Amino acid sequence: MRRGWKMALSGGLRCCRRVLSWVPVLVIVLVVLWSYYAYVFELCLVTVLSPAEKVIYLIFYHAIFVFFTWTYWKSIFTLPQQPNQKFHLSYTDKERYENEERPEVQKQMLVDMAKKLPVYTRTGSGAVRFCDRCHLIKPDRCHHCSVCAMCVLKMDHHCPWVNNCIGFSNYKFFLQFLAYSVLYCLYIATTVFSYFIKYWRGELPGVRSKFHVLFLLFVACMFFVSLVILFGYHCWLVSRNKTTLEAFCTPVFMSGPEKNGFNLGFVKNIQQVFGDNKKFWLIPIGSSPGDGHSFPMRSMNESQNPLLANEEPWEENEDDSRDYPEGSSSLAVETET
Repeated sequence: MRRGWKMALSGGLRCCRRVLSWVPVLVIVLVVLWSYYAYVFELCLVTVLSPAEKVIYLIFYHAIFVFFTWTYWKSIFTLPQQPNQKFHLSYTDKERYENEERPEVQKQMLVDMAKKLPVYTRTGSGAVRFCDRCHLIKPDRCHHCSVCAMCVLKMDHHCPWVNNCIGFSNYKFFLQFLAYSVLYCLYIATTVFSYFIKYWRGELPGVRSKFHVLFLLFVACMFFVSLVILFGYHCWLVSRNKTTLEAFCTPVFMSGPEKNGFNLGFVKNIQQVFGDNKKFWLIPIGSSPGDGHSFPMRSMNESQNPLLANEEPWEENEDDSRDYPEGSSSLAVETET
């Protein structure tokens, strides 16, 4: 009976947590819907008198709004990509590993299993990176998210504002969302400012529209400042080919810690996120190269790392295992164990 109550309570808490995790997203959606009403109806249709100005404002606003909402949608609903089956321990290997009580033997077992996998990063102690929750050898740059309860390829962070884990499958969309968010706020602030001044000086009538226009400028400026800082930080990360987790905790390779281990040069670093075809850089469609399981490394020559020589997938190579602490940024929280 007591066990049944505990299971019911645990299930209820999980359900509450799942519902509450959507609250930040709901807040953002409500703010965006209000901003749409305030800009389109209260500013453009009520406050702006010039028909030409109305049309120009509305055309540019809706063009930015479409890309802003599209990238936000993709950031929320693009599922994090998990390691494929070859990185999971087989049933036999899992039993052998769990039944073995000697840590040094377990470590050697993981080394032997990882020899067939394209893994080069290690734990701080030099061991193969292994997730004891998902029972898999972690690919390079893969980490376990305690919020999503799974290992995520090229995990960057878990973001509560999109209620999703940002990683290989959706990092491009997240960056585009930040970029279009900054542009959205900047456009609203610059076009609203002159009418804000007129309302402030009492040159325009309309109490209701005045409130919406004044508050619209305040909200746009507030979000612009926080978003431009976050976007600038992620631009820096992309230019160095780092994730947020790698910026906090230097990745360890077989040769030791190397903070620039994945840095291929500015242009190639950008291509690692956005792809080679520049016409897809501004559009939220998947164009990141590779499958998220292995990445080019600057410290290896072509004979050691086939990814530097061509685009063929890995077939054979080395090892992996390491956990990072939680970290956070102004609008994104990294939760990985």
